[in-house]
Amino acid sequence: MTKGNIRVIQTAKDNGDRLTELESLTFTPDSAEKEMELINIYDDLEYQEIEGFGGALTEASAVTLAKLSEAKQKEIIDAYFHPEHGIGYTLCRSHIQSCDFSLGNYSYVEDEDPQLRSFNISRDQESIIPLIKQAAATVGENFRLFSSPWSPPAWMKTNGEMNNGGKLKPEYREAWAKLFVKYIQSYAEAGIDIWAVSVQNEAKAAQIWDSCIYTAEEEKDFVRDYLGPALEEANLAHVKIMIWDHNKERVYAHAKTAFEDAAASKYIWGICFHWYSGDHFEALSAVHERFPDKHLFFSEGCQEGGVQLGSWNTGERYGHDIIGNLNNWMSSWTDWNIVLDEQGGPNHVGNYCDAPIIGDTKNDKVIFESSFYYIGHFSKYIRPGAKRIGSSKYTDKLETTAFRNTDGTIAVIVMNRTDNLLPFTLNCQGQVAETTIPAHAIQTLLFS
Repeated sequence: MTKGNIRVIQTAKDNGDRLTELESLTFTPDSAEKEMELINIYDDLEYQEIEGFGGALTEASAVTLAKLSEAKQKEIIDAYFHPEHGIGYTLCRSHIQSCDFSLGNYSYVEDEDPQLRSFNISRDQESIIPLIKQAAATVGENFRLFSSPWSPPAWMKTNGEMNNGGKLKPEYREAWAKLFVKYIQSYAEAGIDIWAVSVQNEAKAAQIWDSCIYTAEEEKDFVRDYLGPALEEANLAHVKIMIWDHNKERVYAHAKTAFEDAAASKYIWGICFHWYSGDHFEALSAVHERFPDKHLFFSEGCQEGGVQLGSWNTGERYGHDIIGNLNNWMSSWTDWNIVLDEQGGPNHVGNYCDAPIIGDTKNDKVIFESSFYYIGHFSKYIRPGAKRIGSSKYTDKLETTAFRNTDGTIAVIVMNRTDNLLPFTLNCQGQVAETTIPAHAIQTLLFS
């Protein structure tokens, strides 16, 4: 039976609350004498288990951090990764070779070399690897890293460059798979274990930056015939493989292509996705219902178009998407860059974006955007190993999800994107607590 007080943590647009703990609520027995504005928690219903929350450790983030004072660098790292004082990040993403949020195109094997004799990660050792190690040391043993390529080396591609799409030449599929192996091995030698990889970032997009196109069939065949066997042969079968790594609207079609091929599916742990083409939450449930043993991983999202200082819509966009994904079987979540500079870069093609933390490198200031606080309502209180439990709400004006952590604590997220204060009564195991949530606010309610 539920008992004791309910901790309430709140972030609200208009009153200055930012992950602020309010006065506790108290459960009382449900008299059931009247209909109430309920948020019901069905704690005997369990769904997916959470792997973790986190963000991307890119060259752009590393370079931005390095331009700040040591005190500001520590403030940012602790804000994300410190087990007590931070928002609980444990699961991070990095890029294999360069991405748009690098200072320029670079490869681990610059010149044509199918045997990969010239392979080296010296560029990563300059800034990315030190950042990864700093994050990992702050998190501790629960830290996990997964990595995605934006493009093979230019000489492996049909268009002869890392940018503007192109495809992997068939004659280099084996070499490309072996480059994954060398990457994982080299990072291990540097003291960093790679937990998972995806086959290709945004496999459908011919971007002006680092990019490469795969059809669903091509990606599936590459995993089945090259990447999966290469990892297995190198005793790296424990490294998880994910496919797609692009927007949700086509997640089901790509899952179906890969997972219906048993020889490919045996190598694939899950499918990862982005948010740039809209909600498509139901597509995630479709994948789960058809392939319940596969994991659903949100691998990238950001506010496009450069820094938007003080925007509240950005935080609400994050909250809405995270809740919708969680309620449709997502088990892992990573944001894009953990920190960018005052322009929303650096980015070698001018594809500037916002980030939850902006490092003002000119004035040595740290700016926390609304998205940082909204993410924290999930990542700080829904811990690795937590399981989603059942919930329902009386109105679509509220967005909700609920989880039980491994220590038995239940975390209920309630978000209000409307212009009005809204009432609700939390109901669990015949105990109720009446409260309200302000306009444009998010709350995490914790009880056991």
